Amino acid sequence: MGTQSNRGQWAEELAHTYLCEQGLQSIERNYRCKAGEIDLIMLDQAILVFIEVRYRKNQRYGGSLESIDARKQQRILITANHYLQSHQWASLRQSRFDVVLFSGAPENPKLRWISDAFRINGK
Repeated sequence: MGTQSNRGQWAEELAHTYLCEQGLQSIERNYRCKAGEIDLIMLDQAILVFIEVRYRKNQRYGGSLESIDARKQQRILITANHYLQSHQWASLRQSRFDVVLFSGAPENPKLRWISDAFRINGK
């Protein structure tokens, strides 16, 4: 496994496959605007789900979940709002923020899916 970018793409692909197997429907990948990027946007039945994917080989500098701090959450929220404003159909749906975490060796990664992982201002 090469660069961090390659690891990120690998983790996103693994997460995408896993979530599709769980019944989620893929809408968009790597949605970008000036504020930031959302790795995956999917539908879980009627709910629009914004998904952040993280991979950490080891926990030395904190785990994957710890790396999604308040600043990162705020960037995800701003990017999600941008998506909702530019996609009329999406703004009519309930939405949530999920996180898919990978840890351990790439040959045998551990996956953890946290549905409704964080809320912005308690919403």
